[in-house]
Amino acid sequence: MTQPAAAPVVQRVDSEHRYEILVDGVTAGLTEYHDRDEQRVFYHTETGEAFAGQGLASVLVQQALDDVRASGKRIVPVCPYVAKFLKKHEEFADITDPVTPEVLKWLKGVLAH
Repeated sequence: MTQPAAAPVVQRVDSEHRYEILVDGVTAGLTEYHDRDEQRVFYHTETGEAFAGQGLASVLVQQALDDVRASGKRIVPVCPYVAKFLKKHEEFADITDPVTPEVLKWLKGVLAH
């Protein structure tokens, strides 16, 4: 008889500018962001190959966006996965800002450092 896996845990790691999802204490995936004033700009999401196909990216992004709402910030979905998630989850439309050339230029500068 196998033990059921523990529920995945999502945590914000401010020092790394990302949210991580942990399965049994192992980092299974992450979504990276940078804050731009009141906006949290998400630019990359990934899950490890060993954890693919388990719906973990969806759990991760859902909880990350819930945290953005709770913190009073707004979402800017540069990351294609986050953008796709938002199309299916209209409950975040009220706190989602469009990806603009200004945001992309700003992000490019931040990531170059």
